[in-house]
Amino acid sequence: MDVIGVIPARYGSTRFEGKVLADLHGKPMIQWVWEAAKKAKILDEVIVACDDKRIEEAVKSFGGKVVFTSKEHTCGTDRICEVVNPLEVKVIVNIQADEPLLDPVMIENVARPLLDNPALNMATLMKRIDEHREIADPNVVKVLADKNGLALYFSRSAVPYQQDKSVRAVYYKHIGLYAYTKDFLFIFKNLPESYLEKMEKLEQLRVLEAGFRIKVIETKVSTIGVDTPEDLEKAKKIIS
Repeated sequence: MDVIGVIPARYGSTRFEGKVLADLHGKPMIQWVWEAAKKAKILDEVIVACDDKRIEEAVKSFGGKVVFTSKEHTCGTDRICEVVNPLEVKVIVNIQADEPLLDPVMIENVARPLLDNPALNMATLMKRIDEHREIADPNVVKVLADKNGLALYFSRSAVPYQQDKSVRAVYYKHIGLYAYTKDFLFIFKNLPESYLEKMEKLEQLRVLEAGFRIKVIETKVSTIGVDTPEDLEKAKKIIS
């Protein structure tokens, strides 16, 4: 296989336990994500990696492929590694289980560069910020990239800082969809937590601090993550 999508899904969540099974217009949220991923033609397969029998049963009920993984995993990356370890695959897309508004185009955008350019190990997405309030919002992660589309930095702060007001400021927010080559996924898994990662609480910074590069692709579409019951209500209104 060339590309597969893996949806790590755990039942426990500090702010919204069981959110991946929350009802969204008659379907569990994980089903919305799975159906969107299945529409991405670049994916040869979509697998849900879960840690709870309730999720496993729900995925099987709508015809999805699911792998029950260890409850000892502390992050989605470890869960994905368990799933893909025995598979012959070139590229893996890490698809968030709490983003029911995922656009299949985003999966194509993040995976294609890794197939086309063997020098790339990892890719993610960014979108131009249109709402001024998001620039200073620490929950909206900003990203800086060089002229070749390689990440320079990710931050919760407003970067770049506009010292010269005569220069037109353009800001981009990070969209948390990732693609990795299989080899690099396991390198990433074994990288130690880094200083900047601890400071910003952004896992991708350990990649940059270790000297690796991340390809960043601009997208015109966005999505929302469901972290709270209030977020779920927002998603319901958007979908209806």
